[in-house]
Amino acid sequence: MRPGLSPAQLAALYDAENQWAEDDDFFLGFVNEQANRRVLDLGCGTGRISLAVAAHAHTVVGIDPNPGSLEAASGKTGAEGVTWVEGTSSRIPENTVFDVAIMTAHVAQAIYDDGEWSRTLADVHRALAPGGRLAFDSRDPAARAWQRWTPTETQRRHILPDGTAVETWMDSHRPAAGLVTLTEYRVHDEGSVETETSVLAFRTEAQLRRDLGAAGFTVERILGGWAGESVGSGQGELIAVARKPF
Repeated sequence: MRPGLSPAQLAALYDAENQWAEDDDFFLGFVNEQANRRVLDLGCGTGRISLAVAAHAHTVVGIDPNPGSLEAASGKTGAEGVTWVEGTSSRIPENTVFDVAIMTAHVAQAIYDDGEWSRTLADVHRALAPGGRLAFDSRDPAARAWQRWTPTETQRRHILPDGTAVETWMDSHRPAAGLVTLTEYRVHDEGSVETETSVLAFRTEAQLRRDLGAAGFTVERILGGWAGESVGSGQGELIAVARKPF
């Protein structure tokens, strides 16, 4: 049996599949609305946003449960400007207060268990200073993005930095209302195949507003696209911006 991709290769593949885009511009602009912010990047992955935010002279803590992603992040240029923490919201450093918290790249949907999602929002609320703000993105279920996650529409070929060629594609199904199971297929090493399956939550705008309110947040706005479009008229997004009251 051939070995699968190493953690370093998986991190490199993630970076190849997720280049800087308009969503990154949005979150960086959100943080940069004020200078010298204390920023929590929850679900920081391989550090794309954390490093960009730190480069703008903010103090950044990046948290992610994937050790391979954190190892890749900590090896990138500027990584010394970020505090990297392995884990979930339960690992937010105690006695550390943040002005801004972000959850990018639809990481909010990966927290599919409702209890865990509620705990995550409560943890972030506790970590924010009064008046502190949270922003995150989630796909609008009305846009039915999972219908485009098919092998035909998602097949791609990537060459990793070490020369490994990887073919990828995705498939999905809906095991229950509000949930989508997504499976990524990877073919490499002359035919070696591996899969990774995840469950994503598709919460409505009303659900997000209710969950944020239950955690103590005041919702400032929910957008439908990265240029500030209203819900239903953008790119099928639900971009939530909320504040911890003073």
